[in-house]
Amino acid sequence: MPQKRTFCEFGQKVQIRLVELNKTNAWLIEQVAQDSGKYFDRSYLYKIKTGQTAPAALMASICKILNLPRPQA
Repeated sequence: MPQKRTFCEFGQKVQIRLVELNKTNAWLIEQVAQDSGKYFDRSYLYKIKTGQTAPAALMASICKILNLPRPQA
């Protein structure tokens, strides 16, 4: 059975902020897709939360929607 990945620091902040706002991953995915105009789905969100990928445009959109500071590169 594959090991479950843990969230990176940015992923943890996103998850905490979603809980604070009482919003779901599905809500965030919809908002990011609308804001960025790019394809975005739950597997892409999972890869961002676990640090497997860090697309600048999508991460900027997530930060904007959740009112989070942008992570330092």
